[in-house]
Amino acid sequence: QVQLVESGGGLVKPGGSLRLSCTVSGSIFSSYDMGWYRQTPGTLRDEVATITRLGIINYSRVAEGRFTISRDNALRTVYLEMNNLKSEDTAVYYCHAWRQPLSRYDYWGQGTQVTVSS
Repeated sequence: QVQLVESGGGLVKPGGSLRLSCTVSGSIFSSYDMGWYRQTPGTLRDEVATITRLGIINYSRVAEGRFTISRDNALRTVYLEMNNLKSEDTAVYYCHAWRQPLSRYDYWGQGTQVTVSS
């Protein structure tokens, strides 16, 4: 069974930094595309950044220039380095792993809370 476990969330002041980690177990990590998403109460889950199994990266507008996504296939882990955090970055951040066919290979972590507040 595939499991995604996020860590690294917490409380940080505006302008601060956090690094989120997501470790995958139970499958061949290198065959999955990976992504980070975030959600606030009453809103839809939004894409933050993605990295394919080939290392192709895409950032959302809110992440561009401040966040960095990376992966370490040997450690089966994907990271999200977040810098210059703003109050509007406060959300639950979720890790996502997928590959084709999506109907069979589509997994989410339990989420980690990031709170940006002074």
